[in-house]
Amino acid sequence: MNDYHPLNGHYAWGIDSIVAELRDLRVQSLENRSRRDKPPKLPSSKELQIILDGLGAVLFPNRLGLPDLNNEGIDYFVGHTLENLLRKLYKQISRELHFVSGFQGFNEADNQQAINIARQFATRLPLVRKLLDTDIQAAFEGDPAARSPDEVLVCYPGITAIIHHRLAHILYELGAPLVARIISELAHSATGIDIHPGAQIGESFFIDHGTGVVIGETAVIGKNVRVYQAVTLGAKRFEKDSSGLLVKGTARHPIVEDNVVIYAGATILGRITIGKNSTIGGNVWLTHSVPSGSSITQAHLA
Repeated sequence: MNDYHPLNGHYAWGIDSIVAELRDLRVQSLENRSRRDKPPKLPSSKELQIILDGLGAVLFPNRLGLPDLNNEGIDYFVGHTLENLLRKLYKQISRELHFVSGFQGFNEADNQQAINIARQFATRLPLVRKLLDTDIQAAFEGDPAARSPDEVLVCYPGITAIIHHRLAHILYELGAPLVARIISELAHSATGIDIHPGAQIGESFFIDHGTGVVIGETAVIGKNVRVYQAVTLGAKRFEKDSSGLLVKGTARHPIVEDNVVIYAGATILGRITIGKNSTIGGNVWLTHSVPSGSSITQAHLA
């Protein structure tokens, strides 16, 4: 026997009791967070995806912008698009600041800070474009399968991830870490590459293939570094305070100096340094620093 009611055409799912239980849990959760009234809205991942798509078009209008742009119309397109995007970005930053401060509705200090962050973000877009040009060129020169820099830009997941990261890193530094983290997770979902927005990455960075790459918050990567799929730059251990809670913000991820190549599946953990001009072989597990010019393989570690 089922619970189908022929008169109203519905099954007896017990919706009312489920809704009531969920309401009780929701209220309890809000009380635990000291938010007894309606909590402020969080930044929207859907809106941020729209903003990111638009920023790609602003940075590369001939490739990621409108298909029929001519030389006369490019500057207008870039300026008009950027104006709209910065308004949208300001709103998302404002949401984060409102959430952190706990204010409801309009708050002048938070809104002014959100405007300032968006303004400073905009001024750094030319630097982002310069860095991305070096990343694209590094991928083109480092992959014999790449036929043109344009192919690298529109096809390579590593470039998609680094575009997201370079934009997110600015917001992270300027004081919008939640917006930055959402941006990094959008790239993670799209590419399988997980780069925390706090990671510091130098010019000419190339992630080949990319799936499964993880780069932690406090990682520092120099110039001309190449990383292959399934590489982890992670933490070796997590310190706890006297209450048993994780200590936040400590430097716990590797430093990778200039001109280093890290092959597929390598796992590098802890605040160690990989010296410049080194090569780390595939599937290596490394928890100690190595000097410049090192060549580390599984056989070397055995």
